[in-house]
Amino acid sequence: MNEQQRYRSGWQVAVLMLLTAALAGCGINTIPTLDEQAKAAWSQVQNQYQRRADLIPNLVETVKGYARHEQDTLTAVIEARAKATAIQVDANTLDNPEKLKQFQQAQDQLSGALSRLMVVSERYPDLKANQNFLALQSQLEGTENRIGVARRDFILAVQKYNTEIRTFPGRLWHAVMYSDLPLRETFEATSPDADKAPQVKF
Repeated sequence: MNEQQRYRSGWQVAVLMLLTAALAGCGINTIPTLDEQAKAAWSQVQNQYQRRADLIPNLVETVKGYARHEQDTLTAVIEARAKATAIQVDANTLDNPEKLKQFQQAQDQLSGALSRLMVVSERYPDLKANQNFLALQSQLEGTENRIGVARRDFILAVQKYNTEIRTFPGRLWHAVMYSDLPLRETFEATSPDADKAPQVKF
């Protein structure tokens, strides 16, 4: 390799490195990064809803031992749990607004059924004093709080993602490189009290 070829090769490497550094600093990776953050936030929402679903069988069994004739309420909780766990929205279906809406409605129905169960338990002093029930009630309350935090974090992650692909320079990168990534839907309040966890304190 002669002097001129070495000079040209060195110049090409320098230009390539400069171009790579420029692209890395101009936001080309921001959209996929925010996309992954939104997916991770959604996974946490699902994780907390699953935690709630896992608590329900033990809660129902405990209540059943003290309130056998409240069968309609217990059945409503069991059925709502079955519907809520049957609808899964993973990273592949997160961009499906209809699926997300179905998931949200099923979870809201389960929240309502749990609220009714807690109201029923008010009528049974022995149940309210049961240590197992108190422990489950405390875990449920903590889980509802975690659900609220996870939903908030997901909403913020989606907001950042959507803002990035609708503003400059993200809009440009979206049109050129990431047009397959759509705007994301997020949770919407379906009732005036939708932002409140079911009341489980006595």
